[in-house]
Amino acid sequence: MGNICRSPTAEGVFTKLTEDLGTRDRFLIDSAGTHAYHVGEQPDSRAQQTAKQRGIDLSYIRARKFKQADFEEFDYILAMDTSNYEILMDACPDAYKDKIKMFLDYAPQREESDVPDPYYGGQNGFNHVFDLVADASKGFHDSVVN
Repeated sequence: MGNICRSPTAEGVFTKLTEDLGTRDRFLIDSAGTHAYHVGEQPDSRAQQTAKQRGIDLSYIRARKFKQADFEEFDYILAMDTSNYEILMDACPDAYKDKIKMFLDYAPQREESDVPDPYYGGQNGFNHVFDLVADASKGFHDSVVN
C-alpha cells in the first residue's frame, strides 16, 4: 500500500538475485505503493534490518506512489495482495491489464496467495515476508528468463 515494507523488500531481493545470476541488465526493477502515505521515505527500519541480515541493502529505495505511466513503462506489474491487485486492475487501461499479476503466483510451493503486510506485527512477520518474496522472486525470474 505505502511502499515501505513488502514491495521495497521485493525490489531489493529481486535486484540482488539478478545481480547474482548475471541478468541484471535484462530488467528494469522498481517498486511503488498504491497509496501515497510514505512518499520519499526509506523502507521501514524492520524491513531494512531483515534484508541486511540476509545481505541485501534497501537503503537506496525511496517510497513512491504508482502512477498511470507505470502501466505502459513496465512489462510486469506484480501485486503483493488481492487488495492492491484490485486497485491496480481498477485503475489500469484495458490494453495493459494482462501485465498485472499476483506476485505469489510465482511461488507455487507456497500456500498463500497474498504477501501479508508486516507493518503492524513483529519481526517474525518481516522474516516471513522476506521468505515469501525470495521464493516468488526466484520463480518470477525463472519464468521470464527461461
